[in-house]
Amino acid sequence: MSEKAVVVYSGGMDSFTVLNTALKSGLEVYALSFNYGQKHSKELQVAAQVCRELQVPHKIVDITAINSLMANSSLTGDEDIPEGHYESDNMKSTVVPNRNMVLLSMAIAYAVSLEAGKVYYGAHSGDHHIYPDCRPEFVTAMNAVSNIANYQPVEIVTPFLHSSKGDILKAGLAMNLDYAKTWTCYNGREKPCGKCGACNERLEAFAEQGITDPLEYEA
Repeated sequence: MSEKAVVVYSGGMDSFTVLNTALKSGLEVYALSFNYGQKHSKELQVAAQVCRELQVPHKIVDITAINSLMANSSLTGDEDIPEGHYESDNMKSTVVPNRNMVLLSMAIAYAVSLEAGKVYYGAHSGDHHIYPDCRPEFVTAMNAVSNIANYQPVEIVTPFLHSSKGDILKAGLAMNLDYAKTWTCYNGREKPCGKCGACNERLEAFAEQGITDPLEYEA
């Protein structure tokens, strides 16, 4: 019997690559997505479609009730999504307070209920500058807690923690993944905006690999 793993799956290109990495390693994968009130909830529709195609068990958990506690982020509140690159200070408005600790806690609980020994999520080096809960020290500390918080220890696995967005894309292309089946833009409109931090980083990754993003952009 294959070892079970929970993959925190947003529908973005990082978690899409992580999902497929876990599948190709022979794990019995259970995908877990969260609706936390994000403006780009379109990513959840994309995630659901991918899981149907891959025949991966998939849960979308509605945790919008906690949005009132985390509403000072432009991803969940009334503030406009900033444009530009993640290196810019205005991108700090996209930080959702304590998001990954909250999501990982629920993913770990799900893993325990499934008797799964691993939880995968897609932290990477490009997020370290702006998102504290994607940094190696956070993952190390959260992993330590995860191993003592339940009778059954659960390992948090971050296969791309020290990789760039371009590295992640390169790994996915080596697996022949179709990135048309992902959504990255922080604006949940019909087409990605091409101007927010998430879009800029994605477009840079494709340019770095010398290929064109299969998604059609507004800009």
